[in-house]
Amino acid sequence: MEDLVRQGVGILRGMWRFRWWGLALTWVAGALAAVVIYTMPDRYESTARVYVDTQSVLRPLMSGLAVQPNLDQQIAILGRTLITRPNVEKLINMADLNLEVNTPAQRERLIADLMDGLRIGGTGRDNLFTLAYQDGDPQRAQRVVQALMSLFVESGLISKRQDTDAARRFIEEQIRSYEEKLSAAENRLKDFRLRNMGLLGAGGGGDYVSQLGGVHAQLEQARLELREAINSRDSLQRQLQGEEPVLLPQTPNGSGVSIPEIDGRIDAMRKTLDSLLQRYTEEHPDVIGTRRVIEDLEAQKVKEIELRRQSGGGQFGSLNANPVYQQLRLVLSETEARVASLQARVSEYEGRLADLRASVELLPKIEAEMAQLNRDYEVHKRNYETLVQRRESANISVEMDAQSGIGEFRVIDPPSLPTKPAAPNRTLLMLFASLAALGAGAALTFLISQLRPTFADGRTLREVTGVPVLGAVSMLHDRQRETSERRGRYAFAGGLAGYASAVAVVTVALNMLQG
Repeated sequence: MEDLVRQGVGILRGMWRFRWWGLALTWVAGALAAVVIYTMPDRYESTARVYVDTQSVLRPLMSGLAVQPNLDQQIAILGRTLITRPNVEKLINMADLNLEVNTPAQRERLIADLMDGLRIGGTGRDNLFTLAYQDGDPQRAQRVVQALMSLFVESGLISKRQDTDAARRFIEEQIRSYEEKLSAAENRLKDFRLRNMGLLGAGGGGDYVSQLGGVHAQLEQARLELREAINSRDSLQRQLQGEEPVLLPQTPNGSGVSIPEIDGRIDAMRKTLDSLLQRYTEEHPDVIGTRRVIEDLEAQKVKEIELRRQSGGGQFGSLNANPVYQQLRLVLSETEARVASLQARVSEYEGRLADLRASVELLPKIEAEMAQLNRDYEVHKRNYETLVQRRESANISVEMDAQSGIGEFRVIDPPSLPTKPAAPNRTLLMLFASLAALGAGAALTFLISQLRPTFADGRTLREVTGVPVLGAVSMLHDRQRETSERRGRYAFAGGLAGYASAVAVVTVALNMLQG
């Protein structure tokens, strides 16, 4: 850090020796800059502001029915792409600038100047645009801005019918193409189903695993129903053959035969027993006596039934004449018919299951082809329906654009006729030029100090030359020399102060001239 400071001090000392050269160059450069800035021609700027209102009441109402482009984005793109060569050539004719050009070279120069000078500034989401142009003639600047504003509004209001027609033609061609593809896919699917109707089943689809599982489940269900029917049939046959008692209407005491007078008494005693058990225990004498009476009644009923069977009279005389027996024979017939039907169903399901197992290699291939055909058909159908929907949306959009257009253009500020020059900004230019002149003077002193270097101390001399320095002779400052150096510093400071005063005076004068 110390070496850097020492080197910097050495450079400043070298520059100080040639300070008068730098001051002289600063004065000369500043004077020349003031003359150049003063002689620069004035340029007048005409401006206009245009607001584009894209908020139409019709657009929210047609949301979801029509294709609605991003109008804000279109307006922004319009503002950025308006200044093109065809539009500038049209602007030249609109502003009568073509009367001032006589040769193609002048026209090309005018086009280049307009493309560089025209400015369109926007505020983004507010759709507020500022049109500006600078020219040496204020009236011509106003005419150019007026023509630019007319061109801007005209470009925004031009119908996009050609682009819309091209889009609609493309959609129509795609719809016709997909109609043919959809028809071909339907025919392929129909022919495939007709060829493989037996394997695909009545539904025309379904994968092999699901069909096999479904048939197997149906077979198991049919077998279960068949076993139930066979068991029911065997039970009925045993009842009819006497292997089991014939079931008559069930009585409360659980016996197969009903004797009303005894059964009534048994029921009454059972109710009495239930009432006693709610109040007493099993060892109570009333409970024990009631149970004994019920047992006696049941024994009496058994004896009565046995006597009636031995006598062969009454309802035990002939089973064929018994309506319950006849009903059992009818139920048996229906059960046998159901058994035969279920056997046929089981045989059918077994045959289907055998056919599916025999087609274990063929059916998956058919199903894969069927899935491919269905997928192609669904893709074509979905694309076709989407294109038809977009065609209708495009038709509605065309009608809506014809009604509302791209937006409503409102002129906020018409093109102004400037009375004061907008450029050049002589005040700012003079300040920059004065600073540049100071920089040029400093650069000149640095350059001379490098071309004619001096050494301020023996250490620097030794480092530069690489030769040992045996000694140094100090300079003795007398009063006269110190007075001379002081006067030189005062003079240099006065030169800088005079330069700053001159710059201030010239800046004020240029500002007054420009205002």
